Amino acid sequence: MSHANGPRTGRPPVLASRGMVSSPHYLASASGLEALRRGGSAVDAAIATNATLCVVYPHMAGVGGDGFWLIAGPDTDGVQALHASGPAAQGATREYFREQGCTDRIPDRGPLAALTIPGAVDGWRLAHERHGRLPWADLFADAIHYARDGMAVTRSLADWLKTDEPILQQFPETARIYLPEGRLLREGERLVQPELAHTLEQIATLGARAGFYEGETARRICAAMSAAGSPLRAEDFAGYQAQWTTPISTTYRGYDVVQHGPNTQGFAALMILNLLEGFDVSAWGEGSADYYHHLAEAIKVAFADRDEWLTDPAFVNIPLDTLLSKKYADERRKLITAARALTDVAPGLRYGEEFDHQTPGGDTVYFCATDADGLVVSNIQSIYHDFGSAVVAGDTGVLMQNRGSFFSLDDRHPNRLEPGKHTFHTIIPAMLLKDGKPVLAYGAMGGEGQPQTQAAMITRLIDYGFDVQQAIEAPRWLMGRTWGTASSNLWLESRISDETARELRLRGQPVQMTAQWESTMGHAQAIRIDHEGGFFEGGADPRGDGAAVGY
Repeated sequence: MSHANGPRTGRPPVLASRGMVSSPHYLASASGLEALRRGGSAVDAAIATNATLCVVYPHMAGVGGDGFWLIAGPDTDGVQALHASGPAAQGATREYFREQGCTDRIPDRGPLAALTIPGAVDGWRLAHERHGRLPWADLFADAIHYARDGMAVTRSLADWLKTDEPILQQFPETARIYLPEGRLLREGERLVQPELAHTLEQIATLGARAGFYEGETARRICAAMSAAGSPLRAEDFAGYQAQWTTPISTTYRGYDVVQHGPNTQGFAALMILNLLEGFDVSAWGEGSADYYHHLAEAIKVAFADRDEWLTDPAFVNIPLDTLLSKKYADERRKLITAARALTDVAPGLRYGEEFDHQTPGGDTVYFCATDADGLVVSNIQSIYHDFGSAVVAGDTGVLMQNRGSFFSLDDRHPNRLEPGKHTFHTIIPAMLLKDGKPVLAYGAMGGEGQPQTQAAMITRLIDYGFDVQQAIEAPRWLMGRTWGTASSNLWLESRISDETARELRLRGQPVQMTAQWESTMGHAQAIRIDHEGGFFEGGADPRGDGAAVGY
Protein backbone atom coordinates (compact mmCIF):
# COMPACT_ATOMS: atom_id res chain seq x y z
CA MET A 1 0.00 0.00 0.00
CA SER A 2 2.14 2.85 -1.34
CA HIS A 3 1.14 6.52 -1.47
CA ALA A 4 4.12 8.27 -3.01
CA ASN A 5 2.20 11.37 -4.04
CA GLY A 6 1.43 12.69 -0.58
CA PRO A 7 3.68 14.70 1.73
CA ARG A 8 5.04 13.09 4.88
CA THR A 9 3.29 15.51 7.16
CA GLY A 10 3.52 13.76 10.52
CA ARG A 11 2.36 10.49 12.00
CA PRO A 12 1.86 7.58 9.60
CA PRO A 13 -1.48 5.91 8.92
CA VAL A 14 -2.40 3.01 11.20
CA LEU A 15 -2.63 -0.40 9.51
CA ALA A 16 -4.40 -3.40 11.03
CA SER A 17 -6.29 -6.42 9.73
CA ARG A 18 -8.89 -7.40 12.37
CA GLY A 19 -10.55 -4.17 13.41
CA MET A 20 -10.06 -0.43 13.77
CA VAL A 21 -11.52 2.65 15.43
CA SER A 22 -10.73 6.31 14.83
CA SER A 23 -12.13 9.13 16.97
CA PRO A 24 -11.16 12.64 18.17
CA HIS A 25 -10.23 11.41 21.68
CA TYR A 26 -7.72 8.69 22.46
CA LEU A 27 -9.74 7.27 25.39
CA ALA A 28 -12.82 6.95 23.20
CA SER A 29 -10.83 5.15 20.51
CA ALA A 30 -9.50 2.82 23.18
CA SER A 31 -13.06 2.09 24.38
CA GLY A 32 -14.06 1.14 20.86
CA LEU A 33 -11.00 -1.04 20.38
CA GLU A 34 -11.71 -2.86 23.64
CA ALA A 35 -15.20 -3.68 22.37
CA LEU A 36 -13.71 -5.11 19.19
CA ARG A 37 -11.15 -7.19 21.10
CA ARG A 38 -13.92 -8.67 23.23
CA GLY A 39 -15.69 -9.94 20.12
CA GLY A 40 -17.93 -6.96 19.50
CA SER A 41 -19.02 -5.68 16.12
CA ALA A 42 -18.12 -2.36 14.57
CA VAL A 43 -21.49 -1.10 15.86
CA ASP A 44 -20.62 -2.17 19.41
CA ALA A 45 -17.31 -0.36 19.02
CA ALA A 46 -19.05 2.78 17.74
CA ILE A 47 -21.49 2.85 20.68
CA ALA A 48 -18.69 2.37 23.22
CA THR A 49 -16.66 5.08 21.48
CA ASN A 50 -19.58 7.50 21.45
CA ALA A 51 -20.52 6.85 25.08
CA THR A 52 -16.96 7.68 26.17
CA LEU A 53 -16.92 10.78 23.95
CA CYS A 54 -20.05 11.98 25.77
CA VAL A 55 -17.92 12.10 28.93
CA VAL A 56 -14.42 13.04 27.81
CA TYR A 57 -15.39 15.47 25.01
CA PRO A 58 -18.38 17.27 26.58
CA HIS A 59 -17.83 20.42 24.54
CA MET A 60 -18.65 18.53 21.33
CA ALA A 61 -20.63 15.39 22.24
CA GLY A 62 -23.23 14.27 24.73
CA VAL A 63 -26.30 12.15 25.44
CA GLY A 64 -28.27 15.40 25.15
CA GLY A 65 -27.49 15.60 21.42
CA ASP A 66 -28.20 14.00 18.04
CA GLY A 67 -26.43 11.44 15.87
CA PHE A 68 -26.38 10.00 12.35
CA TRP A 69 -25.06 6.60 11.25
CA LEU A 70 -24.03 4.97 7.97
CA ILE A 71 -23.46 1.21 8.19
CA ALA A 72 -22.29 -1.11 5.41
CA GLY A 73 -20.89 -4.59 5.11
CA PRO A 74 -21.39 -8.05 3.61
CA ASP A 75 -24.90 -8.52 5.02
CA THR A 76 -26.33 -4.98 4.92
CA ASP A 77 -27.68 -4.96 1.34
CA GLY A 78 -26.05 -1.64 0.54
CA VAL A 79 -25.59 1.21 2.98
CA GLN A 80 -27.98 1.53 5.91
CA ALA A 81 -28.70 5.03 7.21
CA LEU A 82 -29.82 5.61 10.79
CA HIS A 83 -31.37 8.98 11.59
CA ALA A 84 -31.10 9.77 15.31
CA SER A 85 -31.97 13.46 15.17
CA GLY A 86 -34.76 14.62 17.44
CA PRO A 87 -37.55 16.96 16.31
CA ALA A 88 -38.84 20.11 17.95
CA ALA A 89 -41.02 19.63 21.02
CA GLN A 90 -44.79 19.75 20.52
CA GLY A 91 -44.90 22.99 22.47
CA ALA A 92 -42.14 24.59 20.40
CA THR A 93 -44.19 26.94 18.25
CA ARG A 94 -43.17 30.28 16.79
CA GLU A 95 -45.88 31.84 18.94
CA TYR A 96 -44.36 30.30 22.08
CA PHE A 97 -41.01 31.91 21.39
CA ARG A 98 -42.51 35.25 20.52
CA GLU A 99 -44.35 35.15 23.84
CA GLN A 100 -40.94 34.62 25.48
CA GLY A 101 -39.68 37.82 23.87
CA CYS A 102 -37.90 36.21 20.90
CA THR A 103 -39.05 38.45 18.05
CA ASP A 104 -36.23 37.91 15.54
CA ARG A 105 -34.56 34.62 16.39
CA ILE A 106 -34.24 31.84 18.93
CA PRO A 107 -31.38 32.40 21.42
CA ASP A 108 -28.21 30.43 20.74
CA ARG A 109 -27.78 29.52 24.41
CA GLY A 110 -29.88 28.94 27.48
CA PRO A 111 -33.03 26.87 28.13
CA LEU A 112 -34.96 28.39 25.22
CA ALA A 113 -32.26 27.06 22.87
CA ALA A 114 -32.97 23.52 24.12
CA LEU A 115 -36.16 22.80 22.21
CA THR A 116 -35.43 19.55 20.32
CA ILE A 117 -35.45 16.00 21.70
CA PRO A 118 -31.99 14.40 22.00
CA GLY A 119 -31.84 11.59 19.44
CA ALA A 120 -28.43 9.97 19.88
CA VAL A 121 -29.28 7.45 22.61
CA ASP A 122 -32.16 5.91 20.68
CA GLY A 123 -29.85 5.64 17.68
CA TRP A 124 -27.55 3.51 19.81
CA ARG A 125 -30.54 1.28 20.62
CA LEU A 126 -31.58 0.69 17.02
CA ALA A 127 -28.01 0.10 15.80
CA HIS A 128 -27.37 -2.38 18.61
CA GLU A 129 -30.63 -4.26 17.99
CA ARG A 130 -29.64 -4.84 14.37
CA HIS A 131 -25.85 -5.26 14.54
CA GLY A 132 -24.74 -5.57 18.17
CA ARG A 133 -23.00 -8.64 19.59
CA LEU A 134 -21.89 -7.64 23.06
CA PRO A 135 -24.36 -7.14 25.93
CA TRP A 136 -25.75 -3.59 25.85
CA ALA A 137 -24.66 -2.75 29.41
CA ASP A 138 -21.04 -3.69 28.69
CA LEU A 139 -20.69 -0.88 26.16
CA PHE A 140 -20.95 1.83 28.82
CA ALA A 141 -18.41 0.60 31.38
CA ASP A 142 -15.63 2.97 30.30
CA ALA A 143 -17.91 5.98 30.00
CA ILE A 144 -19.35 5.40 33.47
CA HIS A 145 -15.87 5.01 34.95
CA TYR A 146 -14.56 8.23 33.38
CA ALA A 147 -17.64 10.16 34.49
CA ARG A 148 -17.59 8.91 38.08
CA ASP A 149 -13.84 8.76 38.73
CA GLY A 150 -12.82 11.53 36.36
CA MET A 151 -10.60 11.92 33.34
CA ALA A 152 -7.81 14.29 32.34
CA VAL A 153 -8.85 17.48 30.59
CA THR A 154 -7.36 17.50 27.08
CA ARG A 155 -5.96 20.39 25.12
CA SER A 156 -9.15 20.86 23.09
CA LEU A 157 -11.41 20.82 26.14
CA ALA A 158 -9.11 23.22 28.03
CA ASP A 159 -9.18 25.66 25.13
CA TRP A 160 -12.97 25.57 24.83
CA LEU A 161 -13.46 25.92 28.58
CA LYS A 162 -11.45 29.13 28.38
CA THR A 163 -13.33 30.38 25.32
CA ASP A 164 -16.76 29.64 26.79
CA GLU A 165 -16.08 30.48 30.42
CA PRO A 166 -18.36 33.58 30.36
CA ILE A 167 -21.18 31.51 28.86
CA LEU A 168 -20.81 28.57 31.26
CA GLN A 169 -20.78 30.93 34.25
CA GLN A 170 -24.32 32.06 33.41
CA PHE A 171 -25.79 28.67 34.37
CA PRO A 172 -25.07 27.54 37.95
CA GLU A 173 -25.39 23.78 37.41
CA THR A 174 -23.17 23.92 34.32
CA ALA A 175 -20.58 26.09 36.08
CA ARG A 176 -20.56 23.76 39.10
CA ILE A 177 -19.49 20.85 36.89
CA TYR A 178 -17.24 22.44 34.30
CA LEU A 179 -15.84 25.32 36.36
CA PRO A 180 -15.47 23.60 39.75
CA GLU A 181 -15.20 26.09 42.61
CA GLY A 182 -15.24 28.83 39.99
CA ARG A 183 -11.89 27.69 38.61
CA LEU A 184 -10.85 27.18 35.01
CA LEU A 185 -9.54 23.62 34.57
CA ARG A 186 -6.26 23.32 32.71
CA GLU A 187 -4.94 20.56 30.49
CA GLY A 188 -4.13 17.46 32.55
CA GLU A 189 -6.41 18.31 35.48
CA ARG A 190 -9.24 15.96 36.48
CA LEU A 191 -12.87 16.55 35.50
CA VAL A 192 -15.45 14.53 37.45
CA GLN A 193 -19.13 14.22 36.40
CA PRO A 194 -20.92 11.97 38.95
CA GLU A 195 -24.46 12.95 37.92
CA LEU A 196 -23.68 12.04 34.31
CA ALA A 197 -22.28 8.73 35.57
CA HIS A 198 -25.64 7.98 37.19
CA THR A 199 -27.53 8.83 33.99
CA LEU A 200 -25.23 6.55 31.97
CA GLU A 201 -25.80 3.77 34.52
CA GLN A 202 -29.54 4.15 34.01
CA ILE A 203 -29.10 3.84 30.24
CA ALA A 204 -26.79 0.84 30.67
CA THR A 205 -28.96 -1.10 33.11
CA LEU A 206 -32.48 -0.16 31.95
CA GLY A 207 -31.86 0.36 28.23
CA ALA A 208 -32.36 3.39 26.04
CA ARG A 209 -36.13 3.55 26.39
CA ALA A 210 -36.64 3.03 30.14
CA GLY A 211 -33.25 4.46 31.04
CA PHE A 212 -33.49 7.69 29.09
CA TYR A 213 -36.70 8.36 27.16
CA GLU A 214 -39.57 6.90 29.17
CA GLY A 215 -38.53 6.81 32.81
CA GLU A 216 -37.19 8.86 35.65
CA THR A 217 -34.31 10.37 33.67
CA ALA A 218 -36.64 11.91 31.09
CA ARG A 219 -38.91 13.28 33.83
CA ARG A 220 -36.00 14.85 35.68
CA ILE A 221 -34.53 16.37 32.50
CA CYS A 222 -37.83 17.87 31.42
CA ALA A 223 -38.84 19.08 34.89
CA ALA A 224 -35.60 21.07 35.11
CA MET A 225 -35.76 22.35 31.56
CA SER A 226 -39.44 23.33 31.56
CA ALA A 227 -39.01 25.20 34.86
CA ALA A 228 -36.28 27.24 33.14
CA GLY A 229 -38.44 28.01 30.09
CA SER A 230 -37.71 25.21 27.61
CA PRO A 231 -40.76 23.76 25.79
CA LEU A 232 -39.43 20.19 26.20
CA ARG A 233 -41.76 17.84 28.09
CA ALA A 234 -41.56 14.22 29.20
CA GLU A 235 -44.21 13.35 26.61
CA ASP A 236 -41.89 14.56 23.84
CA PHE A 237 -39.15 12.21 25.04
CA ALA A 238 -41.52 9.24 25.36
CA GLY A 239 -42.91 9.77 21.87
CA TYR A 240 -39.54 9.92 20.10
CA GLN A 241 -37.88 7.09 18.19
CA ALA A 242 -34.87 7.11 15.87
CA GLN A 243 -35.47 5.85 12.32
CA TRP A 244 -33.81 3.81 9.62
CA THR A 245 -33.87 5.88 6.43
CA THR A 246 -32.68 5.70 2.81
CA PRO A 247 -29.32 7.37 2.14
CA ILE A 248 -28.53 9.51 -0.92
CA SER A 249 -25.53 9.18 -3.22
CA THR A 250 -23.62 10.37 -6.25
CA THR A 251 -20.54 9.14 -8.09
CA TYR A 252 -17.05 10.58 -8.20
CA ARG A 253 -14.46 9.16 -10.61
CA GLY A 254 -15.83 5.62 -10.43
CA TYR A 255 -16.68 5.62 -6.71
CA ASP A 256 -20.10 5.80 -5.09
CA VAL A 257 -20.29 8.52 -2.44
CA VAL A 258 -23.00 8.04 0.18
CA GLN A 259 -24.52 10.61 2.54
CA HIS A 260 -27.63 11.15 4.66
CA GLY A 261 -30.39 13.07 2.95
CA PRO A 262 -32.16 16.09 4.43
CA ASN A 263 -32.53 17.22 7.17
CA THR A 264 -28.71 17.00 6.90
CA GLN A 265 -26.49 19.00 4.55
CA GLY A 266 -25.27 15.75 2.97
CA PHE A 267 -26.64 16.74 -0.43
CA ALA A 268 -24.39 19.82 -0.42
CA ALA A 269 -21.33 17.59 0.05
CA LEU A 270 -22.46 15.52 -2.96
CA MET A 271 -23.13 18.65 -5.04
CA ILE A 272 -19.57 19.85 -4.39
CA LEU A 273 -18.19 16.59 -5.76
CA ASN A 274 -20.51 16.75 -8.78
CA LEU A 275 -19.14 20.20 -9.56
CA LEU A 276 -15.52 19.12 -9.09
CA GLU A 277 -15.88 15.99 -11.23
CA GLY A 278 -16.17 18.19 -14.32
CA PHE A 279 -12.71 19.69 -13.69
CA ASP A 280 -9.28 18.11 -14.15
CA VAL A 281 -8.50 18.39 -10.45
CA SER A 282 -5.22 16.50 -10.67
CA ALA A 283 -3.92 19.01 -13.25
CA TRP A 284 -4.22 21.90 -10.78
CA GLY A 285 -1.63 20.44 -8.45
CA GLU A 286 -2.49 19.77 -4.83
CA GLY A 287 -2.10 22.83 -2.63
CA SER A 288 -1.94 25.24 -5.58
CA ALA A 289 -3.91 28.47 -5.88
CA ASP A 290 -6.00 26.79 -8.59
CA TYR A 291 -6.86 23.97 -6.18
CA TYR A 292 -8.00 26.19 -3.30
CA HIS A 293 -9.75 28.66 -5.60
CA HIS A 294 -11.87 26.08 -7.41
CA LEU A 295 -12.75 24.23 -4.22
CA ALA A 296 -13.88 27.49 -2.62
CA GLU A 297 -15.97 28.37 -5.68
CA ALA A 298 -17.65 24.96 -5.79
CA ILE A 299 -18.52 25.35 -2.12
CA LYS A 300 -20.13 28.75 -2.69
CA VAL A 301 -22.26 27.37 -5.51
CA ALA A 302 -23.38 24.28 -3.60
CA PHE A 303 -24.09 26.22 -0.41
CA ALA A 304 -26.34 28.67 -2.27
CA ASP A 305 -28.75 25.82 -2.99
CA ARG A 306 -28.25 24.26 0.43
CA ASP A 307 -29.21 27.48 2.19
CA GLU A 308 -32.24 27.88 -0.05
CA TRP A 309 -33.71 24.44 0.56
CA LEU A 310 -32.38 22.51 3.53
CA THR A 311 -34.89 21.61 6.22
CA ASP A 312 -37.10 18.65 7.18
CA PRO A 313 -38.30 16.99 3.93
CA ALA A 314 -41.56 16.05 5.65
CA PHE A 315 -42.44 19.76 5.63
CA VAL A 316 -40.85 20.97 2.35
CA ASN A 317 -40.64 19.18 -1.00
CA ILE A 318 -36.88 19.49 -1.62
CA PRO A 319 -35.98 18.92 -5.32
CA LEU A 320 -33.16 16.46 -4.59
CA ASP A 321 -33.34 14.66 -7.94
CA THR A 322 -32.55 17.90 -9.74
CA LEU A 323 -30.01 19.21 -7.24
CA LEU A 324 -28.02 15.95 -7.34
CA SER A 325 -28.15 15.42 -11.10
CA LYS A 326 -24.99 15.61 -13.18
CA LYS A 327 -26.86 17.81 -15.68
CA TYR A 328 -27.60 20.37 -12.98
CA ALA A 329 -23.93 20.30 -11.92
CA ASP A 330 -22.89 20.92 -15.53
CA GLU A 331 -25.04 24.06 -15.64
CA ARG A 332 -23.97 25.37 -12.25
CA ARG A 333 -20.29 24.71 -13.01
CA LYS A 334 -20.45 27.42 -15.69
CA LEU A 335 -20.55 29.99 -12.87
CA ILE A 336 -17.02 29.06 -11.85
CA THR A 337 -14.03 30.68 -13.56
CA ALA A 338 -10.34 30.38 -12.75
CA ALA A 339 -9.74 34.13 -12.94
CA ARG A 340 -12.25 35.64 -10.54
CA ALA A 341 -13.99 34.72 -7.30
CA LEU A 342 -17.76 34.67 -7.11
CA THR A 343 -19.69 36.94 -4.76
CA ASP A 344 -23.34 36.69 -3.72
CA VAL A 345 -24.09 33.42 -5.52
CA ALA A 346 -27.80 32.91 -6.15
CA PRO A 347 -29.39 29.47 -5.85
CA GLY A 348 -30.09 27.66 -9.10
CA LEU A 349 -33.57 26.74 -7.88
CA ARG A 350 -35.73 29.08 -5.83
CA TYR A 351 -37.81 27.95 -2.86
CA GLY A 352 -40.35 30.70 -3.32
CA GLU A 353 -40.67 33.74 -1.11
CA GLU A 354 -37.60 35.74 -0.14
CA PHE A 355 -36.33 35.12 3.38
CA ASP A 356 -33.32 35.92 5.52
CA HIS A 357 -30.64 33.23 5.29
CA GLN A 358 -28.77 32.09 8.39
CA THR A 359 -25.26 30.69 8.69
CA PRO A 360 -24.92 27.50 10.73
CA GLY A 361 -22.19 26.90 13.30
CA GLY A 362 -21.56 23.96 15.52
CA ASP A 363 -19.11 21.52 17.01
CA THR A 364 -19.25 17.80 16.54
CA VAL A 365 -17.48 14.48 16.98
CA TYR A 366 -16.94 12.23 13.99
CA PHE A 367 -15.74 8.64 14.49
CA CYS A 368 -15.66 5.42 12.52
CA ALA A 369 -15.11 1.73 13.13
CA THR A 370 -14.57 -1.53 11.23
CA ASP A 371 -14.50 -5.17 12.27
CA ALA A 372 -13.06 -8.44 10.96
CA ASP A 373 -16.35 -9.43 9.34
CA GLY A 374 -16.25 -6.37 7.12
CA LEU A 375 -18.87 -4.26 8.89
CA VAL A 376 -18.06 -0.55 8.48
CA VAL A 377 -19.58 2.27 10.55
CA SER A 378 -19.39 5.97 9.76
CA ASN A 379 -20.86 7.95 12.65
CA ILE A 380 -21.28 11.53 13.75
CA GLN A 381 -22.73 12.97 16.95
CA SER A 382 -23.19 16.50 18.21
CA ILE A 383 -24.70 18.88 20.75
CA TYR A 384 -24.39 21.65 18.08
CA HIS A 385 -22.47 24.63 19.52
CA ASP A 386 -19.54 24.11 21.87
CA PHE A 387 -21.20 22.92 25.11
CA GLY A 388 -24.55 22.97 23.27
CA SER A 389 -27.14 25.14 24.98
CA ALA A 390 -24.71 25.47 27.93
CA VAL A 391 -27.51 24.23 30.19
CA VAL A 392 -27.14 21.05 32.26
CA ALA A 393 -30.58 19.58 32.91
CA GLY A 394 -30.99 19.67 36.67
CA ASP A 395 -29.21 16.89 38.54
CA THR A 396 -28.88 14.55 35.53
CA GLY A 397 -25.48 15.78 34.34
CA VAL A 398 -26.91 15.95 30.79
CA LEU A 399 -25.74 18.94 28.79
CA MET A 400 -28.61 19.76 26.44
CA GLN A 401 -28.04 20.46 22.76
CA ASN A 402 -29.08 23.74 21.14
CA ARG A 403 -29.68 22.28 17.68
CA GLY A 404 -33.17 23.78 17.57
CA SER A 405 -31.78 27.29 17.89
CA PHE A 406 -31.12 27.18 14.14
CA PHE A 407 -34.84 27.09 13.37
CA SER A 408 -36.09 30.35 11.90
CA LEU A 409 -38.94 32.39 13.36
CA ASP A 410 -39.54 33.90 9.90
CA ASP A 411 -42.91 32.58 8.67
CA ARG A 412 -41.57 32.57 5.08
CA HIS A 413 -38.46 30.50 5.80
CA PRO A 414 -38.34 26.82 4.69
CA ASN A 415 -36.61 26.02 7.99
CA ARG A 416 -39.19 27.86 10.07
CA LEU A 417 -39.94 26.39 13.47
CA GLU A 418 -42.89 23.99 13.66
CA PRO A 419 -43.71 21.38 16.33
CA GLY A 420 -42.42 17.92 15.45
CA LYS A 421 -40.12 19.28 12.75
CA HIS A 422 -36.43 18.43 12.31
CA THR A 423 -34.18 21.43 11.79
CA PHE A 424 -31.43 22.03 9.20
CA HIS A 425 -28.64 19.74 10.40
CA THR A 426 -24.95 20.28 9.68
CA ILE A 427 -23.60 16.89 10.81
CA ILE A 428 -22.88 14.39 8.03
CA PRO A 429 -21.08 11.04 8.19
CA ALA A 430 -19.85 9.88 4.80
CA MET A 431 -18.92 6.65 3.09
CA LEU A 432 -17.18 5.78 -0.18
CA LEU A 433 -17.89 2.52 -2.06
CA LYS A 434 -16.24 0.80 -5.00
CA ASP A 435 -18.08 -1.96 -6.87
CA GLY A 436 -20.64 -2.06 -4.08
CA LYS A 437 -18.09 -2.55 -1.28
CA PRO A 438 -17.28 0.09 1.35
CA VAL A 439 -13.73 1.39 0.88
CA LEU A 440 -13.71 4.51 3.07
CA ALA A 441 -15.55 5.79 6.13
CA TYR A 442 -14.79 9.48 6.65
CA GLY A 443 -16.00 12.72 8.16
CA ALA A 444 -15.17 15.70 10.34
CA MET A 445 -16.59 18.10 12.90
CA GLY A 446 -17.07 21.75 12.14
CA GLY A 447 -20.50 22.95 10.98
CA GLU A 448 -19.93 24.79 7.69
CA GLY A 449 -16.57 23.08 7.35
CA GLN A 450 -17.81 19.50 7.18
CA PRO A 451 -18.60 19.32 3.43
CA GLN A 452 -15.41 21.28 2.76
CA THR A 453 -13.16 18.98 4.77
CA GLN A 454 -14.82 15.97 3.16
CA ALA A 455 -14.09 17.43 -0.29
CA ALA A 456 -10.48 18.02 0.74
CA MET A 457 -10.13 14.42 1.88
CA ILE A 458 -11.74 12.91 -1.23
CA THR A 459 -9.74 14.99 -3.72
CA ARG A 460 -6.49 14.32 -1.88
CA LEU A 461 -7.18 10.59 -1.66
CA ILE A 462 -8.57 10.04 -5.17
CA ASP A 463 -7.10 12.81 -7.33
CA TYR A 464 -3.69 13.06 -5.64
CA GLY A 465 -3.07 9.61 -4.18
CA PHE A 466 -2.55 10.56 -0.53
CA ASP A 467 -2.91 8.06 2.28
CA VAL A 468 -5.62 8.78 4.86
CA GLN A 469 -3.30 10.42 7.38
CA GLN A 470 -1.80 12.68 4.72
CA ALA A 471 -5.27 13.63 3.50
CA ILE A 472 -6.29 14.55 7.05
CA GLU A 473 -3.12 16.48 7.93
CA ALA A 474 -2.67 18.45 4.69
CA PRO A 475 -3.36 22.19 5.07
CA ARG A 476 -7.04 23.05 5.03
CA TRP A 477 -9.33 25.96 4.37
CA LEU A 478 -12.75 27.09 5.51
CA MET A 479 -14.97 29.10 3.19
CA GLY A 480 -17.59 31.00 5.16
CA ARG A 481 -18.12 32.48 8.57
CA THR A 482 -16.37 31.06 11.57
CA TRP A 483 -16.66 31.56 15.32
CA GLY A 484 -17.20 35.20 16.25
CA THR A 485 -17.08 36.66 12.72
CA ALA A 486 -19.77 38.66 10.97
CA SER A 487 -18.58 38.21 7.36
CA SER A 488 -17.67 35.29 5.13
CA ASN A 489 -13.98 34.73 4.50
CA LEU A 490 -11.70 32.14 2.97
CA TRP A 491 -9.75 31.03 6.02
CA LEU A 492 -6.41 29.37 5.25
CA GLU A 493 -4.09 27.54 7.62
CA SER A 494 -0.77 29.36 7.67
CA ARG A 495 1.08 26.31 6.35
CA ILE A 496 -0.34 27.40 2.99
CA SER A 497 2.32 29.55 1.34
CA ASP A 498 2.24 33.35 1.22
CA GLU A 499 2.40 33.24 -2.58
CA THR A 500 -0.64 30.98 -2.80
CA ALA A 501 -2.55 33.26 -0.44
CA ARG A 502 -1.49 36.30 -2.48
CA GLU A 503 -2.69 34.73 -5.72
CA LEU A 504 -6.04 33.88 -4.16
CA ARG A 505 -6.45 37.48 -3.02
CA LEU A 506 -5.69 38.68 -6.57
CA ARG A 507 -8.53 36.48 -7.80
CA GLY A 508 -10.87 38.17 -5.33
CA GLN A 509 -10.97 35.57 -2.58
CA PRO A 510 -11.48 37.10 0.90
CA VAL A 511 -8.42 35.42 2.39
CA GLN A 512 -7.73 35.39 6.12
CA MET A 513 -4.90 33.37 7.68
CA THR A 514 -5.19 31.20 10.79
CA ALA A 515 -2.81 29.10 12.89
CA GLN A 516 -0.84 26.27 11.30
CA TRP A 517 -3.05 23.59 12.87
CA GLU A 518 -6.34 25.41 13.42
CA SER A 519 -8.96 23.47 15.39
CA THR A 520 -11.81 25.41 13.77
CA MET A 521 -10.88 23.63 10.52
CA GLY A 522 -12.42 20.54 12.08
CA HIS A 523 -11.23 17.28 13.56
CA ALA A 524 -11.30 14.70 10.76
CA GLN A 525 -11.08 10.93 10.99
CA ALA A 526 -11.12 8.18 8.38
CA ILE A 527 -10.65 4.47 7.84
CA ARG A 528 -9.89 3.10 4.38
CA ILE A 529 -10.53 -0.56 3.60
CA ASP A 530 -8.03 -2.35 1.36
CA HIS A 531 -10.04 -5.39 0.29
CA GLU A 532 -7.24 -6.81 -1.84
CA GLY A 533 -4.51 -6.52 0.79
CA GLY A 534 -6.77 -7.28 3.74
CA PHE A 535 -5.88 -4.21 5.81
CA PHE A 536 -7.68 -1.29 7.36
CA GLU A 537 -5.85 2.04 7.02
CA GLY A 538 -6.81 4.57 9.68
CA GLY A 539 -6.05 8.22 10.28
CA ALA A 540 -6.89 10.75 13.00
CA ASP A 541 -6.60 14.51 13.08
CA PRO A 542 -3.77 16.16 15.05
CA ARG A 543 -6.01 19.23 15.31
CA GLY A 544 -7.97 17.24 17.90
CA ASP A 545 -7.03 14.84 20.69
CA GLY A 546 -7.74 11.62 18.84
CA ALA A 547 -6.16 8.45 17.61
CA ALA A 548 -6.75 5.74 15.06
CA VAL A 549 -6.17 2.37 16.72
CA GLY A 550 -6.43 -1.17 15.42
CA TYR A 551 -5.38 -4.73 16.06
